[in-house]
Amino acid sequence: MNWYLEVLKKYAVFSGRARRKEYWLFFLFNLIIALVLGFIDGAAGLADPQSGYGPLGGLYALAVLIPGIAVSVRRLHDTDHSGWWLFIVLVPLIGAIVLLVFMVRDSLQGQNQYGPSPKEAAA
Repeated sequence: MNWYLEVLKKYAVFSGRARRKEYWLFFLFNLIIALVLGFIDGAAGLADPQSGYGPLGGLYALAVLIPGIAVSVRRLHDTDHSGWWLFIVLVPLIGAIVLLVFMVRDSLQGQNQYGPSPKEAAA
């Protein structure tokens, strides 16, 4: 849970680097919270029948949009890629696969143009 809160504390910090652990635990907690809120929306009858989205899930998605983008940019920095690589997802199928490979790769050892390795700082 600390990793999730750390990302929220760095709400709009697009500089620096983020470890795989930070990115993927944030992703996992986001998924769990979104599923729970979606269930609550559905159980309370708040979800729109056509889209399936409800107000709780929508508000949560808006609240974590900027931190999600920020941690994604920092994760790309950790693999020595520019944050602009996020736009590769606009290329159907191939873009999502390329971005997934970048997000799964191990951190670049030592310092790069985006700062010192967060893995070495934690050790």
